[in-house]
Amino acid sequence: MKALVLDEYNQLNYRDFPEPKIQSDEVLIKVKACGICGSDVHGMDGSTGRRQPPLVMGHEASGEIIETGSEVAKWKKSDRVTFDSTVYPLNDWYTLKGHYNLSDNRQVMGVSPKEFKRHGAFADLVAVPQHILHKIPDYVSFTEAAMVEPIAVAAHAINVSGLKPGDSTVVVGTGMVGTFVVKLLKIFGTTPVIAVDIDEQKLQLAKEFGADYTFNSDDKNLPNKIEGLTKNRGADLAFEVVGITDSVNTAINSIRKGGAVVLVGNLSPEIQFPLQKVVTQEVKVQGSCAINGEYELVLDLLASKKVDVSKMISAVAPLSEGADWFNRLYNKEAGLNKVILVPDNNSK
Repeated sequence: MKALVLDEYNQLNYRDFPEPKIQSDEVLIKVKACGICGSDVHGMDGSTGRRQPPLVMGHEASGEIIETGSEVAKWKKSDRVTFDSTVYPLNDWYTLKGHYNLSDNRQVMGVSPKEFKRHGAFADLVAVPQHILHKIPDYVSFTEAAMVEPIAVAAHAINVSGLKPGDSTVVVGTGMVGTFVVKLLKIFGTTPVIAVDIDEQKLQLAKEFGADYTFNSDDKNLPNKIEGLTKNRGADLAFEVVGITDSVNTAINSIRKGGAVVLVGNLSPEIQFPLQKVVTQEVKVQGSCAINGEYELVLDLLASKKVDVSKMISAVAPLSEGADWFNRLYNKEAGLNKVILVPDNNSK
């Protein structure tokens, strides 16, 4: 088969690669679409330490089952499927407690830190355990289904937030996941939804996805403006979707006393933290990791057309051109959002 392989850091090659061999509980999927995630772009240069070459990256994918293992009963050939990015053990303590995203020995598709190597879906074929599969509804395309993973990350952040209808919310960082947080907050009934970013184009997209107000994070009067929109108290809830000191502080400074901040972004392994403000104002800080059962919700939202991903997709391109698209994303080409790669021998 052909695959887009990270042979060395900053060196992606479209080349022949061994076909995956499925285990008894796995299926073999003919990949129809796979999105380039920001974590793949950051991982390409080795800065995250989680994409050690040689590796086939890619975890935002969809496709069609072409082979099933001997223990697979629910799934059959020709089923249209997408899959969770997390491969988790079923007998783990955290999984059994309903937190498979925190399970010990979990793996992530298309990721290779020191602990494991799990090839992903920038390839003609990918092997996937049956328990992470999800059926694609009839009126959802393969391209749309390749967008489920980032929407599900946004949905999980909201699920762990303690959100209540009518809460006022701030979203700091309106990249891919942040913009979907904005969209889901509107669907779930929060008001107002305030989006903050340093990029005016991203703020415009956030407004199209439902943000009631947008502000540039460089605005020195930002805390006062947010207070003015939230009964002079500050927002009930903030979502930080970047993962750097400045954006975390912006999120914490935007909420009321006793409010909550959900940390979704993790670009920096460590940050400076306003401990005194958090302690003296009883601010709740909640981490959000990956996905924990939100795929079905997101697929239903796509099928009902309550979430439209078309504005987020900048290009659908052949996998053979993937290295060029990676470089364009890495160089932060203006106006470029999600790029979906399609194996050259597959239809869109």
